[in-house]
Amino acid sequence: MKLHRLEMTGFGPFRETQVIDFDAFDREGVFLISGRTGAGKSSILDGVSFALYGSVPRYDGGDKRLRSDHCFLGDPTEVRLEFTVGGTRWRVTRAPEYDRPAQRGGGLTPEKARAEVEELVAGTWVGRAARLRDAGELLSEILGVNAQQFQQVILLAQNKFSRFLLAGNNERQHLLRTLFGTQRFEKYRDDLEQRRRAAQAELDEGGTTARTLLDVAERHVAANGIGSDDDAGETADLDTRRAAVAVAVQRADYRVEARGHERAAADAAATAAAAVYRDLVARAERLTELAAARAELDRLDAETADVTADRARLELARAAAVLQPVMDAADRATAAEAAATIDLEAARAAWQADGDDDDLDRVIDELTAAISRADAALAVERELQTRTESHARRIIDLTDAEAALGAIETAAAALPERRSAVEAALVTARAGSARLADAQAAHARAVAAVAASGEVESLTAVAAEADATHLRAADADQAAATALAELLRRRLDGYAGELAAALVDGEACAVCGSTAHPAPAVHTGEPVTDDALADAEVARDAAASATRTAAETARTARERLAAGLARSGGRTIEQARDDLAAAEAAVDTALAAQTDAQRHTDELAQLDALAADARSEAAALRDRIASLREAQAVDAAAIATAQAAVDDARGEQPTVAARLADDTARRDVARALRTARQAHAERASAAAEAATLLGERLADSTFATVDDARAAALGASEQHAIEARVTEHAAALAAAKGRALDLELQTAGDRIDPEAVTTAADAAAAAEAARSAAIAALADATTAATTLRHHLDRVDAALAAMAGRAAAAATVARLADTVAGREPNTRKMDLETFVLAAELEEIVAAANVRLAEMSSGRFTLHHSDARQARGAASGLGIDVLDAHTGKLRSPQSLSGGETFLASLALALGLAEVVTSRAGGIRLDTLFVDEGFGSLDPETLELAMRTLDELRAGGRVVGVISHVEAMKEQIPAQLVVEASPDGPSRILQDAAVAS
Repeated sequence: MKLHRLEMTGFGPFRETQVIDFDAFDREGVFLISGRTGAGKSSILDGVSFALYGSVPRYDGGDKRLRSDHCFLGDPTEVRLEFTVGGTRWRVTRAPEYDRPAQRGGGLTPEKARAEVEELVAGTWVGRAARLRDAGELLSEILGVNAQQFQQVILLAQNKFSRFLLAGNNERQHLLRTLFGTQRFEKYRDDLEQRRRAAQAELDEGGTTARTLLDVAERHVAANGIGSDDDAGETADLDTRRAAVAVAVQRADYRVEARGHERAAADAAATAAAAVYRDLVARAERLTELAAARAELDRLDAETADVTADRARLELARAAAVLQPVMDAADRATAAEAAATIDLEAARAAWQADGDDDDLDRVIDELTAAISRADAALAVERELQTRTESHARRIIDLTDAEAALGAIETAAAALPERRSAVEAALVTARAGSARLADAQAAHARAVAAVAASGEVESLTAVAAEADATHLRAADADQAAATALAELLRRRLDGYAGELAAALVDGEACAVCGSTAHPAPAVHTGEPVTDDALADAEVARDAAASATRTAAETARTARERLAAGLARSGGRTIEQARDDLAAAEAAVDTALAAQTDAQRHTDELAQLDALAADARSEAAALRDRIASLREAQAVDAAAIATAQAAVDDARGEQPTVAARLADDTARRDVARALRTARQAHAERASAAAEAATLLGERLADSTFATVDDARAAALGASEQHAIEARVTEHAAALAAAKGRALDLELQTAGDRIDPEAVTTAADAAAAAEAARSAAIAALADATTAATTLRHHLDRVDAALAAMAGRAAAAATVARLADTVAGREPNTRKMDLETFVLAAELEEIVAAANVRLAEMSSGRFTLHHSDARQARGAASGLGIDVLDAHTGKLRSPQSLSGGETFLASLALALGLAEVVTSRAGGIRLDTLFVDEGFGSLDPETLELAMRTLDELRAGGRVVGVISHVEAMKEQIPAQLVVEASPDGPSRILQDAAVAS
């Protein structure tokens, strides 16, 4: 990714548009962004971050502080950035939400946040996204890294990139998780844990199911009496209880076999008894049927006379049915004639109340002509009403317009005096706001003095403690050296005593060779061992190292105290706070004056707008008044003409509509009378024709009169009933005769004793009862055996499922525990931490390449996977190896400059690894914000050499710093300076720009 051009308008400390050409620094590769504290150096990085992501690295509260405080209400706020990714040049324009003057009605209205992304295609900018959401999604796809990753690998923001070095394991884990997106491994762990719990729950559920099934089977065994006294109880294990149920199944099968034999014997006895009983019953039933057949035959013979009469009645009804349609038609015609007569009388009565009915056609024609004339005049009457209402409204509008014109002229006359008062107040407010720049500069100096004075108080205590620590360390060093010397002296003295103890009179001394030993040395005290000397040497070395460390710490503390005293100017914290309070009051006063000036300026603009609007509205009202008066005259003439036409058309009625309604009603009554006369004539003719046809048909029939035919007629249901009764009697009589003859032949000479039938019935019932009991017993035994066998099968299936679930649960549990960092995981490191530890190893390796050079080979970062206490994340530790001592140190033990170098190296290593993980994007532009002031000249030179190496391959590095030495070493510069009236501006090196 390479930045080309940045434009900022109304953003941060910049009110006017500021332009930065990053391409101008391609040849130098490294450029410096310098300026006084608070001028706005870091705001350049804020502009880049805001353009790409809508957020800045310094603020957690979003874009609420992004608009410049120096902007007037009408000034715009906007950031535009041009950059290249993957060979494609893009331009993004973004603006935050801020308040601006409303276009109508005065006051303020929010200007919504916006974003636009364009692509350079063949030398022309082509829009690709024009909404906030669309722009964010497109930029996320183009850049390949999120805002936090961008600020970690490209914008190494002030006090941000050292956070990764000094963070605890848990915080470092959170940062790495965000940068590398390893949350999915946490989900893997949670999914495995859920599977482990589910597997254990299934295993427990399987055991519960097996025990429940065994309980059901054992209750079934007890209920059917197929158990034994030595069966296993509920406290026994599952296999023992299952074996007892299997034995009960065998007992149930034996019972089924016994009950089967008993049923077979009962079936044979019941079949024989039933055969004897059925034979006797069949013979008795035939004799009973013969008596019933004889009685039925006698009954049918007695009904023969009634059936003959029904047959004659049926013949007459069939003859009457032929005349029924003609009689019905005559009745309907007579009824229709009567109804038409009633309608005619009603229509005649309605018309007689209105006039003569001799010539209805003439009357109807006259009324139709009158209705046509009234209908034409009705439209004129409606138009007259509309024009009258419109005329009244115009009179009201004319009155309102004249009143409004008078009010506007009165208000406009008062505006000049009001404007003069506002102009005088504006002159006073501008004089007060002109002092704002000086007040803000004094306030910035007072803030710095308060901070420096407070720092001096804390540094004084730190320096005193450091000197005391150095003194204690020196005393301990001296004591350790004295102890070691004492041990060495005792060791030498001990050597003489040991040699004297080995002397023998007359034998040569191993040292001097003499055979006489006049004054041998005497060994006193405990001997000094090699281990004691070694421990004393270790203690002496440790004390010496501690003394050097304490001396370095004391020197650093004194230097920081001296620098703090210089910045504070020798003022106490109380004096500095008093100066700050006075400066804040001056700034508040100037800001209030500036606000008043802007308010008065806005009020003047509103007064001018009101005057212009008053003139415009007055002219418009005068034109409207003239137009209303002209339209009023036209309406009056039209109303008079229409009124004359309406009066002529309505006649004696109050309105034309009433005249039209009256004539229409009279014509409808006349038409109804004419229609009733025609209908009555038609109905009378039809009735005469129906009566003639009925007389002709009656003469040809067997009936003398119409009443005879009506009396013989039967309904369809009654006729069908008689016909069915006649036919049914004939069939029943023939069937009864045949059945009686058959039974006479079958029972010839047959006699049955009733007691024999009763005895046979009792024997058959007893045999059937015994068979039913045998069947029930067999069914019960079979059901008990089948049910118990089913229970045993379900128990076996549950036990088999338990065995499979137990193996699966053990496998899942071991895998879940390992991934979660529990036993058998000896490192206590979960899967996500393991992945992050591998990434951290690469980051540390990349960082050491630069740290070794910047620290002249003294410091090397080491990744630590040591187990942490109290649940902290393991495997993400970082230690520092100090080549001077050969020991590992905590990053917190580094000095300020050492921390900056290590943090910078680690941040660059992190940038390389994160960039490769994000798709291998190329970083052609890099920024480092502050921190160089903590380095001594030699170390600063090494750091500059490292930054110089970063520009290899066309990379451009921007450094934000106020260190004077860097201004001398870096010729290409951006200078941010605050103008006398408050807003800052950016000056780009003219030589570089050319």
